[in-house]
Amino acid sequence: MTTTKSYINKVMYDRKSVRKYEANFKIPQSELEELLVEATTAPSSSNLQPWRFLVIQDEAVKKDLRLIANNQEQVETASAIIAVLGDTEMYNNAEEVYTKNFELGYMDEATKNMMIENSLKLYPNLPKEILKNIATFDAGLISMQIMLLAKDMGYDTVTMGGFNKEAFAERFELTDNLVPIVLIAIGKAAASAYGSSRLALNDIAKFI
Repeated sequence: MTTTKSYINKVMYDRKSVRKYEANFKIPQSELEELLVEATTAPSSSNLQPWRFLVIQDEAVKKDLRLIANNQEQVETASAIIAVLGDTEMYNNAEEVYTKNFELGYMDEATKNMMIENSLKLYPNLPKEILKNIATFDAGLISMQIMLLAKDMGYDTVTMGGFNKEAFAERFELTDNLVPIVLIAIGKAAASAYGSSRLALNDIAKFI
């Protein structure tokens, strides 16, 4: 069987983690907004969409953030930093999400009511650590979509988990339900990214 490489396959291979950016290049906010809207097609637990974003474009704020993010150069030189946050009270979205699904004809009213009821029974009673794990997993799904969509738009990215999350939460006055997960630098590459190898399939997968 011959496999034809698709366009998404090309984007996947073209995407690299870029750490050198043209500091004077600025992405229009309208494009960043479009990017995030498109990225929200990502799946999430019970479709509760726990992701939240803080998009940092201000130069002075990026300087502050660089200190919180282990002095990583790209925090300051990228066009913007998209901080991906997880909302551990995502269940508060249940009524809005499922009512809209009903209004759009995606489910009947009985299913809508059942999903709202089940979500409000389950999620608020889960331990905070489990809710954090759910939000973190879902944030990972949307973060990958952000990076692929950014590449499709002609921009480069790198995701960063190495930053002081407590200091970040304090600096940006996050409420207790918002958990900082990753920072995504986005902009125009000033230098090529390093190539990177991958483990062999036989080392990571078993077919049974």
